[in-house]
Amino acid sequence: MHFDKLFGSLDGFLSYTTGGLVFGAIYALVALGYTMVYGVLQLINFAHSEVFMFGTFAVAWVFVLLHGTDGVTWSLGKALPILLAALIAAMVVSGLVALLLERVAYRPLLKKNAPKLIALISAIGASFALSEAMGLRDHFASWFGLDDNLADYVSPGGARDVYSNPVTIEPTPLFSIGGYQVTDVDLVVVIAAILMMVALDQFVRRTRFGRGIRAVAQDPESASLMGVNSQRVIQGTFLIGGLMAGAAATLYMMKIGSTRQNAGFILGVKAFTAAVMGGIGNLRGALLGGLVLGVMENWGSAVFGAQWKDVVAFVLLVLVLLLRPSGLLGEALGKARA
Repeated sequence: MHFDKLFGSLDGFLSYTTGGLVFGAIYALVALGYTMVYGVLQLINFAHSEVFMFGTFAVAWVFVLLHGTDGVTWSLGKALPILLAALIAAMVVSGLVALLLERVAYRPLLKKNAPKLIALISAIGASFALSEAMGLRDHFASWFGLDDNLADYVSPGGARDVYSNPVTIEPTPLFSIGGYQVTDVDLVVVIAAILMMVALDQFVRRTRFGRGIRAVAQDPESASLMGVNSQRVIQGTFLIGGLMAGAAATLYMMKIGSTRQNAGFILGVKAFTAAVMGGIGNLRGALLGGLVLGVMENWGSAVFGAQWKDVVAFVLLVLVLLLRPSGLLGEALGKARA
């Protein structure tokens, strides 16, 4: 163990903390999808990680479409126009996949009043189905005779390999916090995540649809008697979670630059961990849980080594639940104050 690496100097401590906050912001955005669906339906949507994964591919595909496949390195400013188009595409794609999940994997079970365990199994099945569908995208294109036309997108024979954005975004250092060089990409990731979280929090607390979400989360039957369209609220909840996952996918691709058909698995598990740590069903808890998780796993990688990064994250989850089973904030979505 290398405690001196983390606590040996203020620069080192601030460096690991700041780096953790950047990844924590992405965890927080993905965690929103888990926490919103759980807050309304009391169901864990394990397929949300694949909603995120589809968003990452949408980002890369927009760059291929608008730029081509030539590998280049651009500054954030030069890539910004395509990034904005990619953001819209990723949010649309992830939103549509989330709606498809709700329609195919959840709604039939809810109509039959199936046990929540069945819905959980359905979510796990949907997660694998979506992941495998992306891994077989070259076969789908081949069935329609489009494999040559779509070769840049479906990667014939290599659909399960890492798929990289042809445009690498080179971060520009802006200032230092300790030994960590804060770049323009880091700043955009953190600020964008916080702004979206605040906007969503206010949307749920201030708008009519947000009141509907909270009403269904508190008591679905009473909400229906009061005229709230529960089905519409559930669809909207899935859609909002998907839109946030698409935004997170864009930030992820800015930072990482590559994806693959199982890219959402570990990140999705960590985002779920963040949602549980913050208090699943609590929007502000998702932000807090994501940031805490990002920082703690970065600290853990400094002390125990990078190979222990994931272990630290999940041990932290167990410790938080042992000490505070309802999570750090605990308040459920339905109890949020307007």
